Amino acid sequence: MPAQCSSEVVDLLSGVETATIGHWRLMGFCNRRIQPMLRGKHVVGTAVTLAIAGPDSTLLHHAAGLLRPGDILLVDRLGDDRYACWGGGVTAAVKASGATAGVVDGPVTDLAEIEESDLPMWAAGIAPITTRLYDLGGRMNVPVSIGGAVVQPGDYVLADESGVLVLPAAEAEAEARRALEVQARGKANEAMIRKREVKLGERSGASAKVEAGL
Repeated sequence: MPAQCSSEVVDLLSGVETATIGHWRLMGFCNRRIQPMLRGKHVVGTAVTLAIAGPDSTLLHHAAGLLRPGDILLVDRLGDDRYACWGGGVTAAVKASGATAGVVDGPVTDLAEIEESDLPMWAAGIAPITTRLYDLGGRMNVPVSIGGAVVQPGDYVLADESGVLVLPAAEAEAEARRALEVQARGKANEAMIRKREVKLGERSGASAKVEAGL
């Protein structure tokens, strides 16, 4: 299992929105088809990675018993979009482990049970056809692809209603601190705009660009 992320940096990222970092960063964002299954969730944790193929979820059942509090399990389905590897049983096991959340690059099932568990979950939709225990193999804690983003075991994972962002350990703290500064300035700007002290185009510089082109 990978070393867990710094609690200090996790605390910093807990105050950051994925969309804030999306103002300047391009790498590490999962494709927007990876959507939250529950509303209002905002999580940060250590990436534990899994790669399993097609109709098999044997390794996923095993991996659920290895998770620790603070882990986020990311499952690369190796291109499969037909079989739901994650349902009520896996949800119960992951919840019992104390893990923070799950992310699946493919469909899940048993949405009502996921909602009842209150386990934060991101996936590429819902499907009724489930995996079986065929023991076809797979890999755990290797580099994987989740929604087109490369994930290394031990990376920082930040996920909210806007999507999922993966940050290398060496870059996470700097990105978190920059994001918090940007958000603080953004709140101040929004307050001025709401009070009509300044117009959005004036504050952002957009109006100057438009006027220069007239």
